[in-house]
Amino acid sequence: MLIPVRCFSCGKPIGHLYEKFKKRSKKEDPAKVLDDLGVDRYCCRRMLISQEDYLGEIIAYKRY
Repeated sequence: MLIPVRCFSCGKPIGHLYEKFKKRSKKEDPAKVLDDLGVDRYCCRRMLISQEDYLGEIIAYKRY
């Protein structure tokens, strides 16, 4: 759904990195992108790698 502002495990702010990661990982290796962005802890890396965008699918079921 939405990327959390902070990592659940260590509390490091990672929300601002998601858009950069998403754009660059389409062209480059995700591991290299995370290294360049300064995400070196495995708990923070999993927060970005495992994120899926389901918002477009959920909005279709929104009640008015």
